[in-house]
Amino acid sequence: MLKGLAITPPVVGRIAIGRIVEKAGKRLPEKDDQFTLTTQVQQRGEWLLHPLNEQLRKATSGKLRAIPVRVLFNDPDLNLRADYSLFDRDTGRPVCVGDGQTCKRTTDKGIEALPCASPDGCTFGRQGGCKPYARLNVLIGDEGGDELGSFIFRTTSWNSIRTLAARLHYFSAVSGNLLACLPLQLVIRGKSTTQSYRSAIYYVDLSVRAGSTLEEALGQARELDARRKAAGFDQAALDAVARLGFANGAFEDSAEEQAAVAEEFYPPSEQQKEPPKSDGNPHPTESGSVTRPTLREKLDRQAVLLGGAAA
Repeated sequence: MLKGLAITPPVVGRIAIGRIVEKAGKRLPEKDDQFTLTTQVQQRGEWLLHPLNEQLRKATSGKLRAIPVRVLFNDPDLNLRADYSLFDRDTGRPVCVGDGQTCKRTTDKGIEALPCASPDGCTFGRQGGCKPYARLNVLIGDEGGDELGSFIFRTTSWNSIRTLAARLHYFSAVSGNLLACLPLQLVIRGKSTTQSYRSAIYYVDLSVRAGSTLEEALGQARELDARRKAAGFDQAALDAVARLGFANGAFEDSAEEQAAVAEEFYPPSEQQKEPPKSDGNPHPTESGSVTRPTLREKLDRQAVLLGGAAA
């Protein structure tokens, strides 16, 4: 296993509740009130839809607001990895990732382990726009196929992260550590808050599937667990290997994913401050803010220059 490279669950598609749109010449994230399933391929700046997207929509009379899923692991924290993250807005690379106690930060000396005070209590984090960021891997449906190929849902929503974390831990507890065998569904819920000026905001939740009770879901989980054990399926070994894989790298997202993550979760309105320079001090002094071009603007400018040179 290559050291320094996080080994993450194989991903065959994405789950999103929004998209990137062009507005006034800028690419901005736009929220939605339904799920969209895409492949990992982009054409003309748009993610191509996954075949399951249309298949699931045909099974519902309205918007796609529920997706039947299972999770890969019995350990809740392997399915949902959440941390406080600060990205370099020019390169899309993670600069600092922490859990509220300790963090890994890229400095002039390399990657250092430092105290983490969460975004509100960290000068470095406040300057750079640090915020919670989570990735959830799920299997969609029960029709066999690639049983280790997952869809990934990424979010920076406090509501989604807190709700998903609670549900995963609760379902793990009540099932007797059979989380990976439970038939579940991702659902979209809405709420209004003072921060949203009482307009509806949407977040992702996890529940037992529609038409089923928790008791029925627990019975199905025990049956599936028995079948898997009879077939030689070793869930504990799978969890152990995944845990080692995540710990093998300093940061989870690969270099090719980082630019897309920064574009989706750090819109240009948030990209006005220069990322703070880190010398390893967990509380560096404040620096002045300057306007810098976004990663997308730099790439567009480069494309124009290359086009002019070719002409």
